[in-house]
Amino acid sequence: MNHGFDSRKLGLGTVQFGQAYGVSNSHGQVPVAEVQTILAHAANAGVGVLDTAAGYGEAENVLGTLAAETKPFRIVTKTISIKNGIDAVVARARQSVQTLKRRPVDLLMVHAAGELAGSDGDRLWNALLALRDEGLFGGIGISAYVADDPAALAARFRPAAMQVPFSVLDQRLLASDALARLQELGVEVHARSLFLQGLLFVASESLPQKLKHIGPRLDALRARLGASTLEAALAFVLQRPEIDVAIVGVTRAAELDEIITAAAKPAPSVDWNACALDDEVVLTPSLW
Repeated sequence: MNHGFDSRKLGLGTVQFGQAYGVSNSHGQVPVAEVQTILAHAANAGVGVLDTAAGYGEAENVLGTLAAETKPFRIVTKTISIKNGIDAVVARARQSVQTLKRRPVDLLMVHAAGELAGSDGDRLWNALLALRDEGLFGGIGISAYVADDPAALAARFRPAAMQVPFSVLDQRLLASDALARLQELGVEVHARSLFLQGLLFVASESLPQKLKHIGPRLDALRARLGASTLEAALAFVLQRPEIDVAIVGVTRAAELDEIITAAAKPAPSVDWNACALDDEVVLTPSLW
């Protein structure tokens, strides 16, 4: 199926399959029957990756229940917190393999990159590499925030892949050359928060109190992009050669269809630099 772009570059986030999640999600947790439809549409479109985690509520269980439907995709999952102890992290990662009914699971990522900077970072990393060497995971990666200095982490640990926030609103890793450095190190880069948790589409009057101040700026951006706001947000990430996978989250198959249609359109002519925000609070959903 030719969509005019490499649909394998699209990944599907699954946090909504396991719990109610997202500032713009009005539907709550996605029913299993709808997850099945979403996976069928994703497979038909050639979407390449399913992104899940031990911490996404029931998401791994849902995907395991639909193991036959997950076959066309690479699967990424993530660790529980090191606060539980390294043995518990390893045991839970083994459980992910069982639950997802996939051996090997394609990628296991450290869910909180800051744990690698701590005193047990090397021990944690080596324990996860041992799981890879045992054949349970295809590769070990890291999910990071901008503040974690992803390029420095990559230089130290040489992960197979890294997941980082990147969007038309959040271009910090591009501006700092971190994406280029990850590419040079041969790290597969997965971009998340393409729409900044849906913020790009939230009307000014519906913004949480902490974000009210950014309303006029978002309104101006949407006015400039017009009907092609979704197309622009996707094109910005998909056209970057440093990005290998662009992860989107949906709650209904119709939303996925809309994203796939938008992604296949030619990139609108946009001054990308003018779209970037430099507001630390707005760019860090955990501060909302």
